[in-house]
Amino acid sequence: MGNIWPLIIQLVSGALGGTAAGALMKKLSLGTVLNSILGIVGGGLGGQLLNALGVGTAGGGMDLGGIITSIVGGGVGGGILLAIIGLIKKALSKS
Repeated sequence: MGNIWPLIIQLVSGALGGTAAGALMKKLSLGTVLNSILGIVGGGLGGQLLNALGVGTAGGGMDLGGIITSIVGGGVGGGILLAIIGLIKKALSKS
C-alpha cells in the first residue's frame, strides 16, 4: 500500500498542473473539468515517465526528494498534456 502514495501525489499534482496551465494559457484551455482530467492523466504519465528514467521515486520512496519529484513530474506532465491536447483542438477547429 505504501507504493500508491507517489502515484496519488502525481495525480493530484497533475490536476493542479493542468488547471494552472489552463489558467495561464487561456487560448488552449478546455474548461476547468477537462483541464483537471487531462492534468490527472498527464500527471500520472509524467510521473511514471520520470520513474522509468530512474529520476522518480524508485521503489515508492517517500523521502523528501521522492515527494518533490512526484509533485514536479505530475504538475509538469499535466501541464504538457493539456498544452498538447489544446494545440490539437485549436488546429482541428481551424480546418
